[in-house]
Amino acid sequence: MIKVDIEEERKEILKRYRKLLRLAKPLLKSGDAKLIKKAFNVASEAHKEMRRKSGEPYIYHPLEVALICVEEIGLGTTSIVAALLHDVVEDTDMELEDIEREFGVKVAQIIDGLTKIAGVFDYGSSQQAENFRKMLLTLSDDVRVILIKLADRLNNMRTLDSMPRHKQLKIGSETKYLYAPLAHRLGLYSIKSELEDLHLKFMDNEAYEYISKRISDTRVSRNKFIKTFITPIENELQAQGFKFVIKGRPKSVYSIYNKMKTQNIPFEEVFDLFAIRVIIDTSYENEKAACWQVYSIVTDFYRPNPNRLRDWISTPRANGYESLHTTAMSQTGQWVEVQIRTQRMDDIAERGYAAHWKYKEKENAPEKAAGSLDEWITQVRTLLENNDGSAIEFMDDFRGNLFHDEVFVFTPKGDLKVLPFGATALDFAFEIHTEVGGKCIGAKVNQKLVSIGHKLKNGDQVEILTSNKQRPNEDWLKSVVTSRAKAKIKDALKDEKKGFMLDGKEIVQRKLKQMKLDFSSEIVEQLRAFFETKTTSEFYYKVGKGIIDATSIKSFKDFKQQKKAKKGPQVSCTDEKSFTKEIKNLKGPDHDQLLIGEDMDVVDYVLAKCCNPIPGDVVFGFVTVNEGIKIHRTACPNALELMSNHGNRVIKARWTSQQQIAFLAGLKIIGTDRVGLISDLTKVISNELKVNMRSITVDSDRGIFEGSIKLYVDSTNHLEKLIDNLSKVPGVLKVSRFD
Repeated sequence: MIKVDIEEERKEILKRYRKLLRLAKPLLKSGDAKLIKKAFNVASEAHKEMRRKSGEPYIYHPLEVALICVEEIGLGTTSIVAALLHDVVEDTDMELEDIEREFGVKVAQIIDGLTKIAGVFDYGSSQQAENFRKMLLTLSDDVRVILIKLADRLNNMRTLDSMPRHKQLKIGSETKYLYAPLAHRLGLYSIKSELEDLHLKFMDNEAYEYISKRISDTRVSRNKFIKTFITPIENELQAQGFKFVIKGRPKSVYSIYNKMKTQNIPFEEVFDLFAIRVIIDTSYENEKAACWQVYSIVTDFYRPNPNRLRDWISTPRANGYESLHTTAMSQTGQWVEVQIRTQRMDDIAERGYAAHWKYKEKENAPEKAAGSLDEWITQVRTLLENNDGSAIEFMDDFRGNLFHDEVFVFTPKGDLKVLPFGATALDFAFEIHTEVGGKCIGAKVNQKLVSIGHKLKNGDQVEILTSNKQRPNEDWLKSVVTSRAKAKIKDALKDEKKGFMLDGKEIVQRKLKQMKLDFSSEIVEQLRAFFETKTTSEFYYKVGKGIIDATSIKSFKDFKQQKKAKKGPQVSCTDEKSFTKEIKNLKGPDHDQLLIGEDMDVVDYVLAKCCNPIPGDVVFGFVTVNEGIKIHRTACPNALELMSNHGNRVIKARWTSQQQIAFLAGLKIIGTDRVGLISDLTKVISNELKVNMRSITVDSDRGIFEGSIKLYVDSTNHLEKLIDNLSKVPGVLKVSRFD
């Protein structure tokens, strides 16, 4: 038992509460402090018997969430009150009616949006996705729901150490999958970066610690380098009478990790590891000219990379971000990213949506940036109104709307349209008008005729061609990326699709009756998985349209009977709770996780083919609908989606020490070609480490050698030793693992 000092805890609670009031003071109107005090007292009373997994008093959490709302997002009294009370309805006897009576309709609406849906969910549905959809329904009325949810998630991620491993995986993945892109979309860059860094900390701690240490080790030399770099710029800015500050900062841990991974390069080779930000204090009318003047000063001293100029002042990003970016070459041969912006732009970049309203309320406020965010919220409303599919379908559509990069294209009259990267002529047509989209037969891009699926590039001028005979069809969904276009196409296909779905449902019911199987949500979910369709609606539709032959449903029964005929006692579970219960029954109270290599006799599990885990990899178990438990690497390309949509099916799994099995792994080798290189590589593989190869493919082009080898190893240590030895072969430049 942990000894608790109640008096010390009481002092700490008051200290945090006073800090909240102190930071909120500039935002408060008369009577607000009383309201915050009342909310704090209600929350303290409601949570007084509760503790977090770390052992701390639960009230620390709502206090910290309220602090993030004030300090890091810049929200006011309504949000502070809602943040303090956000868990009261979910965790205590207090009802929404009580909140509304004491604190008003607005606070009650926000808390309703933040309260998870209680009750039983259909087999195979996703509780996480349903809760997310519910929260977003409130977004269309009040964006503060999302902002408080982001503050809540940030605090949960900061305190994730105390949670069990499978919960860390579920919460971490959900954060990377949904909440970090959402923070980005709302312009909350520092929160987005911290969420990504914390996700990495729990998913791949080794990589996180390595990069953090490298950033820390290079801090002194980095600061010295930045000081030297900015001195001439500072002197010139002062000489020209600018009011400014210059900040130097390293890239976030996750962005460095991402570059190392996607470009397959070491830490030292990460492009523009250094970044500086020049923030100038100037009037709104003078902003654009002043930023370009600063750009001119920077490029007087340092040569810019012409391919790395980003002008988000003339055309702000869709989330309202405004800044001028260039990458300049320092005297020591290192690239430095230089961001130039005004105080207003910096506020909006740091505080996102909340800052827009601060500036919108002022005179001469810029409409262009805040307007694009308002447009996005309107798009989300459209998406919500047109979505009558499953919550998972909704999540997919919504994530497609959290794009990171944009393309700027023009109408024939020269009007600018901002679309997500990868948008097509058909997306553009729906952006103009639903009717134009529905009748689109092609387009002229820069006067050249193109198909509806043609991908647009920055600066394209697009003219849409239409025909009254044209009608949307299902294939159109493959040619669009914007949620607006998807929603409108689905809308046009809805009645036809509904008919096929009803026919399909009737056929499935009839076939199951003939096969003497129950028509239940569990069986239908198993059928959906067996026929590899994403949702039950899609399964019914494919049966109704004849894409899935009705007679092939019989093969599902044969498959089920084969599974049943398997020997030995098998754990049959549908989620993490039922798995833990069954494994404890079979193996005793101390067992709550799957031991890979040891539990084959009691648990039906397989290693996932999408990521080929080997001993030493950090893994998790996932309860599938038809194929027992699958073991995935946490770095698996599918892990994020599985854990974000079906976190309740994630179970703890680890390798047993007694492994004597060979596992398939893939290696990619790049080098300079020479006579005898392949012979030297195969010698290392077969002679030195007694490794069996399954396949080797080699491609040589103009002196560059690229090979991929599939081989059997018994652990990550074995694989690392092999990579190390292969890297020493003369001519080999890089050896890396692939899934």
